[in-house]
Amino acid sequence: MYKIVEARCVGLNIKQFVVEAPRIARKQRPGQFVILRLHERGERIPLTIKAADPAAGTVTIVVQAVGKTTSMLNCLEAGDSILDVVGPLGHPSEIANYGTVAILAGSVGTAMALPTAYALKEAGNHVVFIEGARSAEMVIFEDEVRQASSETYIMTDDGSYGEQGLVTRKLNDMIAAGREIDFVLAVGPVPMMRAVAQLTAPLGIKTMVSLNSIMVDGTGMCGGCRVLLDGKSKFACVDGPEFDASMVDFGVLMQRNAMYRDKECESLKQFNEHKDEQLERLREELAAGEKHYV
Repeated sequence: MYKIVEARCVGLNIKQFVVEAPRIARKQRPGQFVILRLHERGERIPLTIKAADPAAGTVTIVVQAVGKTTSMLNCLEAGDSILDVVGPLGHPSEIANYGTVAILAGSVGTAMALPTAYALKEAGNHVVFIEGARSAEMVIFEDEVRQASSETYIMTDDGSYGEQGLVTRKLNDMIAAGREIDFVLAVGPVPMMRAVAQLTAPLGIKTMVSLNSIMVDGTGMCGGCRVLLDGKSKFACVDGPEFDASMVDFGVLMQRNAMYRDKECESLKQFNEHKDEQLERLREELAAGEKHYV
């Protein structure tokens, strides 16, 4: 059992959790993730580690309610528990002194990019952080983004905050104006990461993307997170999650991520129709499990 010690909303349908996980807190590095399961019959979902406090023995994760499991998780509060949290998984981010680094993050991808942004800045890079969101209420962790970067730009689709437009438009404008960009990291929705790759690849700018493919076991055995890089199969959980953007087949990634969409929608619908009942059952099972472990 992994106890939630803090839970707070940070944006529209986005919640931050601080969870007791001392062994993970001691080992995690920027770019790594955990896989968690809420109950015995629950699916396993990957979530990037936003921060860790080895002294307190806690890790911080950020969850956007999209499907059933993330919606159920975001109903939990401090004092509740999570059945399984496994990690840290995946390769850490590449940290080096590249020069000028551009980090592009879409909404909850901001939480994923923050640890790497801090590490890149500490390594001596000039970090340009471009955060994008649909609207002002989806902009998250702005203060932390400014601390982790040398320059910060906020982009919203509707222009309700910051500048109106996509993160790729801002990056393109900077390059067109003669700014030299030595390294790019893009974290967020697949269409955004693909657009970044299409922009930087012809210019020869080294670009990494953090792939949010479907995962199950986190060891590479199930094959659920298979991605194609220059026609060769890789597994996001053990070979990634960060890959050279110019090599990623984003079409295959989007196709595989959509494989269970109908079932995901039906599962979310059933959860919303019986939310109180399912949450009560979840808490009862977790409470019984805690007594068993004691």
